[in-house]
Amino acid sequence: MRVGIGYDVHRLVEGRKLVLGGVCIPYPLGLLGHSDADVVIHAVMDALLGAAGLGDIGAFFPDNDPQYKDIESTILLKRVNEIIKEKGYTVSNVDSVVVAQAPKLAPHIGEMRKNIAKILELGDDFVCVKATTTENLGFEGRKEGISAHAVCIIE
Repeated sequence: MRVGIGYDVHRLVEGRKLVLGGVCIPYPLGLLGHSDADVVIHAVMDALLGAAGLGDIGAFFPDNDPQYKDIESTILLKRVNEIIKEKGYTVSNVDSVVVAQAPKLAPHIGEMRKNIAKILELGDDFVCVKATTTENLGFEGRKEGISAHAVCIIE
């Protein structure tokens, strides 16, 4: 059994879609990044790769590689799951938290959870996605960006 932890953050900007956990969320701002900047999926990928001792997503999907420009992070998560399997591991569970003052994410959590579970070939009860605010503190509280943390176990 191996444990991994992941973290990601991206700035909120105009002119981008807000995608979290593979769900397009209605909001006037989106996350700035080379890919779709899905911080939830990015944190999960880093947790999985870290658990397997493989580094981080930048080693596999560099942000200066044009093939990953605006790519859906769910596609990258599927590839990470394949890499984990190729190394002889299976994902046991994933727990994540997304930190955002706005928008309200509760209505979208179930769909995020299902998306991640499906990609990782897990039952929904082996994936948890939670959301919290910072009570208006820090960059998330000022609505400048969104961050996410994830922990996983692979066997």
